[in-house]
Amino acid sequence: MIMDFNPSDVFSWIYDKVMTREDCSFFQTTYLDNPFLDENTIKEIEYLKLTDANYWRVFGLGERGLNISAIFPHFNQVDKTPDRAKFISFGLDWGFTNDPSALISVYKDGLDLYVEEHLYETGLTNNDLMRKIRDLGINREEIIADSAEPKSITEFERKGFLIKGAKKGPDSIRLGIDVMKRHRINITKESKNLIKEMQSYKWKTNRDGNQINEPEANQKDHAIDALRYVCLNKLMENYSGKYYIS
Repeated sequence: MIMDFNPSDVFSWIYDKVMTREDCSFFQTTYLDNPFLDENTIKEIEYLKLTDANYWRVFGLGERGLNISAIFPHFNQVDKTPDRAKFISFGLDWGFTNDPSALISVYKDGLDLYVEEHLYETGLTNNDLMRKIRDLGINREEIIADSAEPKSITEFERKGFLIKGAKKGPDSIRLGIDVMKRHRINITKESKNLIKEMQSYKWKTNRDGNQINEPEANQKDHAIDALRYVCLNKLMENYSGKYYIS
């Protein structure tokens, strides 16, 4: 079977169900590989360099399309966290029936953050969650958790976990995103759910279609929230001098 497509969508069953198969071979081609295009068509495609960067990425370079309202349009997927990176903290976002509990770890090397997803699962009681976290070998490492559930935090503390509620306040979401964007974010390739969240996480728009400096409501952002708790509570005070804009 041969499939031919322009990768204009950020998400597609082709990426998730076809290209991940072991018996799938992928060949990336561009308009330059097509000997049947006339000169006018080539000019129209190349004009996209000046008129629409995302369309040029898709139809000119053959690259996967971007979410043009993405909050984090640029982040890296890496094989593993380098040994030189320093552990900062774990981040935990509570969930249960509809929303998953999400646990990530954050490491820092200069302006580079390395993030690993360890847990992303629905239907977990606090006892289930504690057992799974201990099974990961996490005992006395610091965990920054959503402070919206103080009862859960207390339960974890009584079981010996070094857990703290994330500090929140006015504009804490925006400030947390700002701290994240001051770093180059590197996510391990095994962190599938966090990667999907980062790819789809977008700014809110007003009636005129203009972006507003706050995230769209009701997005899948559970692992992102866990990362944001760590950044806002562990890295906020470190800002002076240079920083990276993602």
